[in-house]
Amino acid sequence: MGNCAYLWVPYCPRAGHSPLIGRWLQAIPLADVLILRERSPGECRVAATPETVRRLRARGLDVRVQQGAGLAAGYSDGDFSEAGARLVESEVNFDGEIDAVLCVNPPAAELLDQLKPGTLVAGLLSPYGAVDLVEQLLARRVSALALELLPRISRAQSMDVLSSQANIAGYKAVLLAAAAMDRYVPMLMTAAGTIQPARALILGAGVAGLQALATARRLGAVVYVSDVRPAAKEQVESLGGRFLSPPEQEEAPAESGGYAKAASEAFLAAQRQQLADQLALADMVICTALVPGRRAPLLISEEMLAGMRPGSVVVDLAVAQGGNCAGTVCGQTVERNGVQLIGGDGLPSSVANHASALYARNLAALVEHVLDGAGFQLDQEDPIVAGCLLTHDGHCRFPDLVSGVNR
Repeated sequence: MGNCAYLWVPYCPRAGHSPLIGRWLQAIPLADVLILRERSPGECRVAATPETVRRLRARGLDVRVQQGAGLAAGYSDGDFSEAGARLVESEVNFDGEIDAVLCVNPPAAELLDQLKPGTLVAGLLSPYGAVDLVEQLLARRVSALALELLPRISRAQSMDVLSSQANIAGYKAVLLAAAAMDRYVPMLMTAAGTIQPARALILGAGVAGLQALATARRLGAVVYVSDVRPAAKEQVESLGGRFLSPPEQEEAPAESGGYAKAASEAFLAAQRQQLADQLALADMVICTALVPGRRAPLLISEEMLAGMRPGSVVVDLAVAQGGNCAGTVCGQTVERNGVQLIGGDGLPSSVANHASALYARNLAALVEHVLDGAGFQLDQEDPIVAGCLLTHDGHCRFPDLVSGVNR
């Protein structure tokens, strides 16, 4: 009886009740929540799992799951049904019945047109420059929580989708590099002689970079890490990496809100010069440097690629934001001067089961945070809500992120 509020109705002969001692009557659910089947090409994740369906139902929510939503992630329709979800066809017109939509990628325009004013949409909405999406959200007066904007504060750690997915990307990037490389990763001592361990270079010591470092170390590589923030040295060394101190500049970049601030062009030029010698020695390079809302800094130029050893591998996790490495292409592997360049876009989706499990837990934590006894309450004084509430009541709250939207 945990999915909704319940009311005890005692037996009363005068009221014409059947002669049962009493009974529980199920009250109306607090809200109807829809879990989407993702439609983006190559997207295998799902915004809920049977575990989080049970969790949401225990908070009084009625959960509907589009048929086939979890198949690519290893969750069958039967798994969701057993957890208490109602399966619905993807083509069903909901006609204003839904109170919240949980998704991985932005919902299709056709579905948004079916939502009633005040409906909550939560997911990775790619808000930077998303003019068409935001205009439709405003027209429907939908309240949208963009998980990319969630503040990195201690209270929001359980909801931090970007970190949980970046962890997976860093892990998978090293596996891709190891598979494409023309050398062993660990040191091997054989009767034919000793094979020296591979040399890995990680650009960026954020969540993805640190996981890449940890994974490469587990495989036996010697790992060097470059980051514009001197404060990252302690984290790198705690995981067994060797930190490359940033170039001496009057104002080295720090961080803001858990992310690296944009570095000056002069600093980046000095860093690229420092990297050239390291790249020439590297067997695998993992690029993870990102600045939210801006094009990723170009760290590896064509000239630097020409100086790398043929047979080495570069995996660019920033490729969707312009790339840290010249010549990388989203979702493709290309060769430049004998160097394999892997455009590592969408890597969390390639580990769909665990990526979905983590994503769904993050999302469930956020839903629980904005849920009270009366339904969804979006308190704009709450720093978590204020940080990621993209649209609400017909207004865009981040006009600097979404250009061209009228308020």
